[in-house]
Amino acid sequence: MKKALIVLALALSACGQSPPAANNSYGANPQLPAPQGGIPTVNAARAVGWPANGAPHAPDGFVVTRYAEGLQHPRFIYTLPNGDVLVAESSTRPSSGGGVQDWIQNAVQRNAGALADSANKIVMLRDDNHDGVVDSHYDFAEGLNQPFGMVLVGEYFYVANTDSVMRFRYTPGAVRVPGRGTVVLQLPHRDGDNGHWTRTLAASADGSKIYVSVGSSSNIADHGMADERGRAAIWEFNPDGSGAHIYASGLRNAAGLEFNPRSNELWAAVNERDMLGDNLVPDYMTHVTPGGFYGWPYSYWGRHVDVRVQPQNPVLVATALTPDFALGAHTASLGLHFYRGTALPEHYRDGVFIGQHGSWNRSQFVGYKVVYVPFANGRPIGPIEDFLTGFLNTRNEAQGRPVGVGEDSTGALLVADDVGDIVWRVATAH
Repeated sequence: MKKALIVLALALSACGQSPPAANNSYGANPQLPAPQGGIPTVNAARAVGWPANGAPHAPDGFVVTRYAEGLQHPRFIYTLPNGDVLVAESSTRPSSGGGVQDWIQNAVQRNAGALADSANKIVMLRDDNHDGVVDSHYDFAEGLNQPFGMVLVGEYFYVANTDSVMRFRYTPGAVRVPGRGTVVLQLPHRDGDNGHWTRTLAASADGSKIYVSVGSSSNIADHGMADERGRAAIWEFNPDGSGAHIYASGLRNAAGLEFNPRSNELWAAVNERDMLGDNLVPDYMTHVTPGGFYGWPYSYWGRHVDVRVQPQNPVLVATALTPDFALGAHTASLGLHFYRGTALPEHYRDGVFIGQHGSWNRSQFVGYKVVYVPFANGRPIGPIEDFLTGFLNTRNEAQGRPVGVGEDSTGALLVADDVGDIVWRVATAH
């Protein structure tokens, strides 16, 4: 029985990758097909890692190098004011329910390289002379619980574990935070299968408010809405943890969270629901309206009702906001970064880079790349552009999977690759 199930789960792994033009789930006005039922597609690219001299591909005029390698499942990137680069090392834990569904889920995740041992730490990469080459590597914070988001506010460094936000006293130039840190905010989570476990942080420009995203525990409230209390939401709180409240809701998994430095608006990259067909539902990025509701689980892309969710909530659906820009169905768009530097060509300034981890339930692969979306007047104008590709080899195996995106002190782009265990650096060629 188990053998038959895993064959079913992985049978489509030889399917090819379809380009964005093959479906219309991109842009400000995506075309949404009718939902499809039947047996869900399970199709994740098998993780194989990079060959010795392998690297992803950037547009002409750029050079891609290994900024750091030999890491332990690097997921997210944060650069301190002095140029030190912090990388959160963490990974998905196996589902522990013991049922057939959990067994299949674990098998698929393991095949895709997602179930590596979680290092549960943050490492620091220091480039002493700011020449784009890492000179030293330190364990900055250890003993964490699936860390992901990071932010520095005043004299404190904050990290989002899967179950809490912690803060540590930070001294500029320090290579390690002191002590065990203090929990300032407990976050909704579930023991065992915690669903969307990543927690992303962002701080307002004046440091008076901090925001943390908490993804849903399931696809469409599969265990009931009581199990989703406080989840599928972005929380706002004061730096000491007080005043915590839901800032926006109905966001299934806002894994990317960052302020637009031009407009000071909070933006999120959101993973949408599964099992409605290849081209439903598009992941998206959107500016986040305070008090806004974005549909999950009752509706998607505004007020398109998901009839699978029972009981319905038409009153709440009537308030659902439509996102700004679709990023493709099942692309697993995780990292979101507004480019702040000046080293890249003018075309790439002020827009957004998105790390697309890659599909696992689509007949043809999408994602597995870093894309760029141009902005004008504070809004995405598109079209979406490939920026870093080649994470799939010619056999459609995953050499790497991009997650968090940031930049180093020189303005070069950095990309965390949690299958390759590498942080890639993309700079202009000289």
